[in-house]
Amino acid sequence: MLYNVAKEVIDLAVQTITVRNKLILQNSQEHDAINKTLKQFAFACNQMLAVAKAENCWNAAKLQKLTYYDIRAITQLKANHVCNAVRRVVNAKSSTGKVKEFRATSIALDVRTFIYKDGSVGITLVDKRHWFEWKLSYEQKKLLEGKHNRFATLSRTRSGQYFLNVAVEVDCDKRYVSKNKAIGVDLGRRAIAAISTGESWDGEQLNKTRDRYAKVRANVQSRRSRSGRRLLRRLSGRERGFQQWVNHNISKSIVGSAKKDSAIISMENLTNIRQSLNAKPRNRQERRRSNNWAFYQLRLFIQYKANIVGIPVVFVPPAYTSQVCSHCLRIHPDPAKSFRNEKRFVCGYCGADCDADYNAARNIAAYGVTINSPEAPKLFCGLAPQFVLGAKPHQEPSGRVG
Repeated sequence: MLYNVAKEVIDLAVQTITVRNKLILQNSQEHDAINKTLKQFAFACNQMLAVAKAENCWNAAKLQKLTYYDIRAITQLKANHVCNAVRRVVNAKSSTGKVKEFRATSIALDVRTFIYKDGSVGITLVDKRHWFEWKLSYEQKKLLEGKHNRFATLSRTRSGQYFLNVAVEVDCDKRYVSKNKAIGVDLGRRAIAAISTGESWDGEQLNKTRDRYAKVRANVQSRRSRSGRRLLRRLSGRERGFQQWVNHNISKSIVGSAKKDSAIISMENLTNIRQSLNAKPRNRQERRRSNNWAFYQLRLFIQYKANIVGIPVVFVPPAYTSQVCSHCLRIHPDPAKSFRNEKRFVCGYCGADCDADYNAARNIAAYGVTINSPEAPKLFCGLAPQFVLGAKPHQEPSGRVG
């Protein structure tokens, strides 16, 4: 099953990325038109949601048949707005499993309700099509040139600004990479990422920044004032933006290294890692740091950047990657102990002494090569005899075992 998932990621021919920038409004009438459209779109979604729950109908075609004419009669929404509202309700149910209420913060657009032309964008609202100035960078313009943009989202931020997010499909490069060469990526909190080439990105500054924001939030929340709530919203955006900036830079470097070496990228599958960490006895600060760990965002950034340049990404189980020696492929004879001590890994068998995260990254890389080419497995782990009933355990290591 893991191999099938990996191949699904590898075989993508196009990558969808988002071009996002702020709309420049000229007068209050444009503000009113957008807000009115957002409110009516949210109202339509909530009405459809109520019908879908009552009729237990989550098929887009059937739900549209039940609600289309009623929504058109009680709102000023255009036909395509109503169809997009149906899809939003159905997609929200399939992706989250439970939907309570839709808020008037965004509206889905399609090729009939928005158009980009010469630095301006036309958006169909409840009254008419409005044209807005949409200033883009050179890279963003280059992405949009010659593309058939089919989907977009108009959203309103908490500060009252309006952004247009356009989905752009980018053709992926067809690059030759060696099946027998992989760059392993070990993710963590103390070191955000470490790769098998020896590079690592320390998480000390990120943790300090998050701790500072957490302290400010605690002080502001204790006052319970209106100005404090406004400050919390600003802090949330700054903290989120800083985390994204860090992850974008790390993912760019990792994909660049894989591209230079013509190697695949091998990562740990850390699904449900937070649940297992929170199940252990931990203090409040460590629990907060674990819950704020943005490893999945970094994984997504690596995936889409690698897919664009034609670098395959495979995922391996995280079990024993930090305990196995990457040189002799053995682990501590006592299952309750490990050769790893904080940031160092000293093998009691072969005497290998290296950074613990680097050792784990090497194991992840070897595991990734084996998964990517299962017809010729090259990884033999010292754990194997322990999984065979009645097998004799390894002999005691010659070195000191701590």
